[in-house]
Order: sequence, then structure tokens, then C-alpha cells
Amino acid sequence: MLTLVVFLLCTASWASASAKDGAAGPRMNNNQLYKFSYTTEVLVDRTRGSKEGGAGYRISSDVGINLVWRDPSSKDDQLIQMAISNVRIDPASPRLDKNNVLRGATAESVLGRTNLQALTKPFMVHLRNGKAKAFYSYWTEPATIKNLKRGLASLLQAQLKTGKVIENDVSGRCTVEYKADKGQVTRTKILETCKTAETGFITHSQVLGVSRRSSSVTVFTLQDGFIRSAVAEETHSLAVNARRSTAAKVVSKQTLVLVGTEAIRQEAAGKDVAGVVKSIDAKLAAVGIVAEKVKSQCKGCPSLFEHWQAQQKQLEPASLSKATAPRSFLALIQSIRKASKDEILKVLKSTSKTSLPQVVDAVTSSQTVASLDAMLEFLNFTDAKGLVLQERFLYACGFASHPNKRMLQALLDIFKGKVGSTDIKESVVIIMGALVHKLCQKGGCNLPVVVQAKKLILGGPDSTQVESEVQMYLLSLKNSMLSEAIPIFTKYAESEVGAYCTIALTALQRYDVSLLTDEVKRTVNRVYHQNQRIYEKNVRAAAADVILSSNPSYMEVKNLLLSIGQLPHEMNKYMLSKIQDILRFQLPASKIIQRTMKDMISHNYDRFAKVGSSSAFSGFMAQSADVTSTYSLDILYSGSGILRRSNMNIYGASNGAMLHGLQVAIEAQGLESLIAATADEGEENLESFAGMSALLFDIQLRPVTFFKGYSDLMSKMFSMTGEPMNVVKGLILLMDHSEVIQLQSGLKASAEFQGGLAIDISGGMEISLWYRESKTSVNNRGALVVTGNVTVEMDFMRAGVEVSFETEASLDFITTVQFSEYPFLVCMQMDKATFPVSEYMTKYESLSSGKNFVTRMRKKQLVPGSEFPLHQENSNMCKKVFDSSW
Repeated sequence: MLTLVVFLLCTASWASASAKDGAAGPRMNNNQLYKFSYTTEVLVDRTRGSKEGGAGYRISSDVGINLVWRDPSSKDDQLIQMAISNVRIDPASPRLDKNNVLRGATAESVLGRTNLQALTKPFMVHLRNGKAKAFYSYWTEPATIKNLKRGLASLLQAQLKTGKVIENDVSGRCTVEYKADKGQVTRTKILETCKTAETGFITHSQVLGVSRRSSSVTVFTLQDGFIRSAVAEETHSLAVNARRSTAAKVVSKQTLVLVGTEAIRQEAAGKDVAGVVKSIDAKLAAVGIVAEKVKSQCKGCPSLFEHWQAQQKQLEPASLSKATAPRSFLALIQSIRKASKDEILKVLKSTSKTSLPQVVDAVTSSQTVASLDAMLEFLNFTDAKGLVLQERFLYACGFASHPNKRMLQALLDIFKGKVGSTDIKESVVIIMGALVHKLCQKGGCNLPVVVQAKKLILGGPDSTQVESEVQMYLLSLKNSMLSEAIPIFTKYAESEVGAYCTIALTALQRYDVSLLTDEVKRTVNRVYHQNQRIYEKNVRAAAADVILSSNPSYMEVKNLLLSIGQLPHEMNKYMLSKIQDILRFQLPASKIIQRTMKDMISHNYDRFAKVGSSSAFSGFMAQSADVTSTYSLDILYSGSGILRRSNMNIYGASNGAMLHGLQVAIEAQGLESLIAATADEGEENLESFAGMSALLFDIQLRPVTFFKGYSDLMSKMFSMTGEPMNVVKGLILLMDHSEVIQLQSGLKASAEFQGGLAIDISGGMEISLWYRESKTSVNNRGALVVTGNVTVEMDFMRAGVEVSFETEASLDFITTVQFSEYPFLVCMQMDKATFPVSEYMTKYESLSSGKNFVTRMRKKQLVPGSEFPLHQENSNMCKKVFDSSW
């Protein structure tokens, strides 16, 4: 036993000594020049590749590496000199001579003599324990050249033991994992941990966002303690979440292979690295191993004004339903982002009245300091006549992909100043809530300007007695999604004013169920069951929606089922239809409803045989591996057969994330006097009113009023043209993703993915007393373009790929009610027209001399139109309506 203990202690002592004496990283031999062949190449292509290969370049050279100085007390503390020579540049993929922009070119003709001389100047790297502690080059060298040298120097960084460490190299500060095995070391860089100075911006909605998958692996083989070969491959793939075929990738490779050695005598004497470097070349400086920013210069690019002159026809109103409009919109945004305030103002002041609203969309969506300053100078919020442009500016702020505190401060300043239009003042506050939500998503909830805005909108509802202003603040809070607003919504859910109740209840439905306390649920149940006062049907219907979508308990569902039969006539039918829709579409509450329906007191023929025209129906618009799109249509009528509430919703889901793409709600009240009918309980004294509210891509917009008051109703009824009223019209920057990908080779890839949507949502309501018929319509027109551009650009050459898709679509929802006899005939139609989907890919290579090569591909398909299915009762009713119309 004693012998075994002694043996183990000796073994442990030997292992410890071996680890201490062993090399931490590659060691160079004294007085020896290592000759390597070095290749770095970069390739950009669509993710699944293409027959003709990607676009890109290969830079090949010879590299000489030798030891300049070693710390006498540590063999792993080395100053190494590196020199690049015999530089050659070729295409990364095979090219026919006519497509080869490098045909006949030399490294000097491509790089330029100054760049080539700088690239071939020797540089140094200080390695300690296999890690780069300093990189020495010349301050005056172009950043692109220094980055290429940094890429080569970073390739020497290695450790000979398995483990995970944090390293600094050309890519930034990254976590790296090493695996050592029999003369071979594999280095895997965990790219998502890399911290660099250059950051971009992303679209916060996962459904509308871009996903990136990256990998970086370097395999070292060792010989006599130093590197015999190093092979690195790095891949970055970017894809649009909603359509993963719109994707691009960049592949970067480095290969360093030892081809021989040569005896030299070039060691320098000195006590420290800095002194040794200075003694060799006083102009060499420690410039840092992390890559420098490279400013791209566009030679011969048109100015913003010239660009606008070429694009303005595509942004006239007549072109807004075509894909050319959002494509021009995205191109204009890119140009505006590089422009000054004065250049932007020049375009705004010279634009025609018809295209000016679209230019306002583009300038605001650019989200630069210059573009915001230009808009604030251009718009006069004291002038009520400028309502259209002012509202377009505000809506573009609401849809901003990466708003900053300056944008929110601008809205606060506008609100505090004189505003000529009450509609604009309402929109300012409503959009302010959306900006608060987006800034909080980015971690800016405690910024002074956000705190100030939160204080304003949280205190707003109780600061005024004016009904329109209370609604304004409630809608702003609905956009803000602040948890502090939940008690406010809970309070207003039980208000005596129906509009307050509806806003509060629909806002509560947007929150995560975990935030809805027992007190909130008790309040919503009191509203539905009218425990304290009588409520309008649409308020009770909204309360039912909250209950059913908030993980309801067995007793909550049972009480809902027991209420059917005791409700007003049409609401009985609505609730029955709602329950059946949840079961049929397998919505989250379906399991608890099925459990509750086992009780015959809750589930019986008397309750489940109610008739009426109201309905609720959900269905699929589209299903694919990337995204699932669903729709729902809820229609609630009054007992007299006149529309009370129509609610159309479209949702998109991708990778577990949900986006409320569209909601159009039409409400009407107090119209029973038109047909000498009796109003339902709790609605006897309601003022005549009809209006529409829209929620677009999770942003609540300012509601639109068709008419308010009996006199307004009669005047508009006799002047009705049948033309729908516009709710929202314009261009939206739907997707905005920008990032700089620093490659280990020292090159940089720029990735830009943008999605532009031209949209026109309108709605109307017609009532004909002569034909005793009413018709409500919601018309949605849109054109979508999504482009992704991945470019690797140096001062002297450029390669890239652009992938994109575009479509033009329309969706109409029409409800026709004939009340010439009882029961009323109600027909709902939801039609999608045939629409095209086109996919494009463009690859390009170019030199600073102007020589370039471009290849393009296009694929187009037609998606057939259809009428979306609703419940069978509706189909039967539509047949009767059209037969009677005929």
C-alpha cells in the first residue's frame, strides 16, 4: 500500500513537472527562417451554392517567418518577424476568360504599387504562451493592408493543450476552444462570443428577422514544436426567417503550409520586446491585433439627388401597388443613409406633391441623425394642412427598426409644442408608446427620455376628462406593452365608457399570460358576466377573448359555457361560434374546453343549438417550413341585424415566435333607429357611430371615424360614393438587418438585409335604406420586396452576392347584410387574388479600375388566388344573398 502511494505521488509530481516544462504554444528555433506558402480566399454565394460557383478572390503569397528575440527566462515569450512576398491574385472560382476580371492582371495592377509595397513590408507579432500579445506594423499603412497582415498573424496563435480560453485576434475578443491530439491541434472559435467595435442593427421581430449560422475551425499540424501547416475555414450563412431560400453565405479560407527552412542569423539583443522592435525599425508601432474599421468609398456613385431623380417615377402613387415601389424605396434608403442633412432637404424640397409622402417614408425610415434632423426641419407641426406628411412621418417612426432616444425626444418635443391638428397630436402620443416599447426591448427602459415618456403616458389617462384624449393615452400604453400599464388597463376595463373598456381589454390580451394576475382575471370575468354593471356586447365579447386566451381555469370556462343561452340573441351565437372555433382550430384553450364539455349541464343541446348571424372563424392562409400564417374573422351583430363589430386578424409564426401582422376592426353602434329596431340591453342610448381601427405589425395606429352623431351619419349617408376610406397607406421598412462580419483572414464582409412593403389598407361602410342592405369592406393591397446583399470589399476589389424576392398581393374582406326580412341574410367573403412571386440572384466581381463581371438568375411562379373558407353556415347564407340580389 505504501509503495502504491509513493508511486502515485511520484507520477503526479512527474506529470506536473512535464506540464510546467512543456511548450504552451508553438516554438520557433533560433537562427532559422521558416518558408511558407500562404493562401487566403473569400467566396460569397447563395447558401445552397450554384453551378458556376461563387464570387470572390484568392490571394496567394510566400511568407517568411523567423524568430527575432526570445525572453531568456521563458522559451514561450517570442518576438516573431513575418514578411509577405511574391503576391498573386486569382478568382476563387474557375472563370471563363471573358468573365474573368483578373485576366492579365498582376498584383501590382490590382492593389496598386503603394498598397503592394505596404503589404510586402515586414511586420512583427509578439507571442507569449502561443497568444498574440502585440502586433507591430506601420501607422501610415492603409487599414485594409494592416488587416490582411493581422489575419496572417492571427493564424499563428495556438496553444498545445486542450481547453477553453478567451483570445484577442483580428476578429475581436472571442472565446476559443482547443483540442490537442497527437501532433494536431484543432481550434474552434465560438463566433457568437466575439466582441468587436463595429456593430450593426437587427429587426427585433424574429418572424421578420434574419438568422445567422457561423462556424470557424482551424486545424494545426506541428513539426519540431512549430507549425507545419494551418488550415482555417470560416463560414457565415444568413437567411430570412420567413423565407429561408432568400439566403447568402460567405466562406473564408486560410492555408499556411511549410515548404522549407533556411539558416539565418537575425536574432536581436534586448531586455524587452518594445526595445527590440525600436532598435530594428523605429517606425514600427504596436497597432493592435484587432481589425481596424475600413471606410468604403464609392467611386463614381450618384449623389442622393441624382439617385432620387432616377427613382422618383417608381414612387408615384400609381406605382405603389407594384413591386418596383418598395424596391426603389429600399435603394433610396441606402442612398439617404450616406447623405447629409442638406442633401436630404434638397430632395424633400424639390419633390412633387404626389411622391412627397413616399419620400417622407424613406427619409424617416433611414434612421440617421441627418435624416431625422432634415425631417424635423422640413415639417411644420403647427400647420394643420400638413396632416398627411406629418402622419406619414409619425407612422414611419412607429415602424422604425432600430429607433434611438433622439427619435423619442423629437416626439416629446413635438407634443410639448404647438400642434395644429388634434389627429396629429393623438398620433404623436400613440406612436410614442411604440418607441418606448422598442427602446425597452433594447435595454433602454431607464434612459432619461424613456423615463420621461413613460411618465407622460402612464399618467395620461387620469390627467384629462376629454374622451378622445383618454383613448389616445390608452392606445399609447397599448403600444408600449409596459407591465406598469396593466393596473391602468384593469381599471379602465370596468369603465362606464365602452370605448375605454374595449381598448383596455384588447391591450390586456397582448400581454404574456404570466403577467395577468388573479386580480386582472377577476376584473375581466366581472365585465363579461356583468357583475357590477351592464356592458355593451362588443365589450363583453372582448372580455371573453381575454379569458379564453389567458390560460383559463376549469371554472372560468364552465361559467362561460353556462352563460350561453342567457346572453343577447346574437351574442349567444357569437360565443357558441367562438367556442367551436377554438375546438376546431385546436387553439390553446381547446383542452380545458373539452374537459369542461364533459359536464352535460354546460354542454347540452339547448345551449349549442343557438341560431344567429354572428360568427368566429380561424384558418390557415399559408403553411411552410419557414412560416405559418393564420387568419381569424370575428363578426358580432346587434339583435337588429346591424353590424356591431367586425374583427379581422392575420398572424405570422416562425420558430416559436409570433407576429401580429394585421388587425382591422370595424365598429358600429346606435344605428337601430335607421330601421326602427330596438337596441339591445345596455346599448339603448348609444350615439350613432362607425369607425375603423388598424394594428399593423404589432403597432396600433390612430383609429379612423366614418361618422359620429346622427346628423353626421345622415349627411354622409346621402353623400356616400361607395369609395372606401383610407386607413393606412405608404411604404414601410419591414425588415432591416445590417452587420459587419470580421473574417479571421483580415477581410470584412458586409451583410445588409432589407424588406420594403408598399401597403394600402382602406375600409368602408355603406347603408342603403332603399334596398335595406348594408355592406362593410376592408381592402388590403400590398407589394413586398426583400433583398439580401453580402459583400466583401477592399479598396481595390469587390465581390458580392444579392438574393431577393418580391410579390404583389391583394386581400379583400366584404360583409353584406340584407335586413329586408327576418332573419337577416349575412354573407362574408375573404378573397385573395392570384399573385406572382419572383426570386432573384445576382453575383458580381469588380476592380477599382472599373472592370466588372455580373451574373443574374431569376425564377418566377404564380400563386393561384382563392376565397378563404369560412364556416358552412356562411356559405349557405351567401348563396341566398346572391340569389336574392340577382
